[in-house]
Amino acid sequence: MKLRHLSFSAAALALAACAPETPAVAPEAPANPAADLLYPLPEGTVPEITTADIAARVQALADDVFEGRGPGTSTGEAAADWIAAELARIGLEPAGDNGTWFQDVKMVNQTVDPATSSLVLTWPDQEELSLGLKTQAVIWTKHQDTDHISFDPTDVVFVGYGAVAPEYGWNDYDNQDYAGKTVLILVNDPGFATGDANLFNGKSMTYYGRWTYKFEEAARQGATAAIVIHETEPAAYGWDVVANSWSGAQSDLVRPNGGADRAMLEGWVQRDVAQEMFAKAGLDFEAMKEAAKTPGFKPVTLEGVKARGEIHQTIDNLTSRNVLGKLPGTKTPDEYVLFTAHWDHLGMKKGAPGEDFYEDQIYNGAVDNATGTAGIIEIAEALKAQPLDRSALFAFVTLEESGLLGSEFFANNPVVPLNKVVAGINIDGALPMGRTKDMTIVGFGASDLEDILKDVLAAKDRVITPDAKPEAGFFYRSDHVSLAKKGVPMLYAGEGEDKLEGGIAAGKAANAAYTAERYHKPMDEYSENWDLTGYQEDLQALTEVGLRILNSDTWPTWYPGNEFEATRKASLAGE
Repeated sequence: MKLRHLSFSAAALALAACAPETPAVAPEAPANPAADLLYPLPEGTVPEITTADIAARVQALADDVFEGRGPGTSTGEAAADWIAAELARIGLEPAGDNGTWFQDVKMVNQTVDPATSSLVLTWPDQEELSLGLKTQAVIWTKHQDTDHISFDPTDVVFVGYGAVAPEYGWNDYDNQDYAGKTVLILVNDPGFATGDANLFNGKSMTYYGRWTYKFEEAARQGATAAIVIHETEPAAYGWDVVANSWSGAQSDLVRPNGGADRAMLEGWVQRDVAQEMFAKAGLDFEAMKEAAKTPGFKPVTLEGVKARGEIHQTIDNLTSRNVLGKLPGTKTPDEYVLFTAHWDHLGMKKGAPGEDFYEDQIYNGAVDNATGTAGIIEIAEALKAQPLDRSALFAFVTLEESGLLGSEFFANNPVVPLNKVVAGINIDGALPMGRTKDMTIVGFGASDLEDILKDVLAAKDRVITPDAKPEAGFFYRSDHVSLAKKGVPMLYAGEGEDKLEGGIAAGKAANAAYTAERYHKPMDEYSENWDLTGYQEDLQALTEVGLRILNSDTWPTWYPGNEFEATRKASLAGE
């Protein structure tokens, strides 16, 4: 890839190429790595966690020069160079491939041409509706080996929540044949829709409620196309988030089969489009939703309604990188505590005037996730000044916004054995809302890492609180879950909602405003008016949690009955 200057990664890789493969020799950082970077490194940062240091790092990562930190782009990968240079500056050691700071992640960018692509619905009277892309529908394909894909009109089948969940006695597909069909799917879980604590996991989303699962399952069922119906409340975000996140270049890992096992077309449609589809088939959308909530639901064909699709796309094979650094322990260096954050965001949404929602086309991702990246660097600098028994491993992963792909790659290709990773801490999207009396646990009730944080906070007259919106499935929407699936106990904690000034109402208002006005929008920019005092205290607490694990011989565990408990036990047993 091309950068405006010789990158820090290029220097590191050149040094690595001269080193023997066994053992790997860590390259020395350039004497002045900032000279090769697009944005200068901060000066005068200190081991103590301070708002000034946090602000300097967030401001750097969210600067326009990185153009929204798009993975695989020259400016996005320049942000990864900046992180590596900053880790070198504060004294970490590289922990990536062949003694470098990086783990290469082979990726594919697929960009749909909206001018020549379409999703067309045919009604029983043969009238056709070509859906407006971005306004009524968003479509893409996971097929990586062709620039053109199309299919003839297919039957449209409503499959409820699109879940096949044996542990809940649930099968929305009813063992039918879906080859040559388009499946229409509700977002979230039946438990969310009913509020029944005994249905799935009640209002708390399970993995079956995630859009990623719904497309994966539709592919397993052999569907030609899979369409999720967007509704703001169960999705936990508005249509603008869908339009912004799934338009433009869509990234994926390079798949061995080129994505041939996925549906030909995947996408979302607006709720009113779905309503019209049901109405044209003589069905009531709300009545069908009610039916889909009940055990024993059977899929329903929308009689006379057909869907055909065509996608023209450009395909770019690129390389992005996870940035990896470490602090070796002195007593048990082969045991690790992991700290993670994703460095990527949505990049730029380039287009002709009128094609995009915003004049500003740089999606800076200041909160999401320059804050988390800056926070993990802060923790790393703090731990560098401490004696450590165990080793600390820091992973700044790519492609989170594309479906947690960088962390998936890291979990499948770990640089240390995962049964030697004692526990992990993840930070994603820290809202600068000032001081709070609490910290929120996403996925509350998962592991005894929560007990450690609870004890740390109690000494500071603070408390932990469960995620206020478990139905949004935030536990399954950040990188820690890639490690959790491998059994590693992970803590995902962030700002609370009970503000010192204004209480819970003020905290909820701040969260709601961010979601509505800035989340996955160009308006997610750094401001000098941010109040980082609360985030400072949260980072101090998470650093203390990390230290307690690093300087002990305890192994945190999942609570009994947790979905990841059995995987962890098997991992620790070497199975």
